Amino acid sequence: MTCFELAELVTAYLDGALDERSETLLVVHLDGCPACRTLLDQHRQTIRLLGPAAPTAASTTTLAPAYREALLTAFRDAPR
Repeated sequence: MTCFELAELVTAYLDGALDERSETLLVVHLDGCPACRTLLDQHRQTIRLLGPAAPTAASTTTLAPAYREALLTAFRDAPR
């Protein structure tokens, strides 16, 4: 699995929606790729920070300014 492929599947992975083969390939890739582990951690942090405020397909894709600032601060301060 490439980094690009992982980035396309990370949301499905976090939702538990991947088939067994894809999940195995993703986990193996994560084991050897610090950049993709960072991406996964950023997705998890986003979910944790937004909680119920996360936009859904049925709602808007625009975040309230307070949530946007919280995310920007969190990612600005994240270790690289």
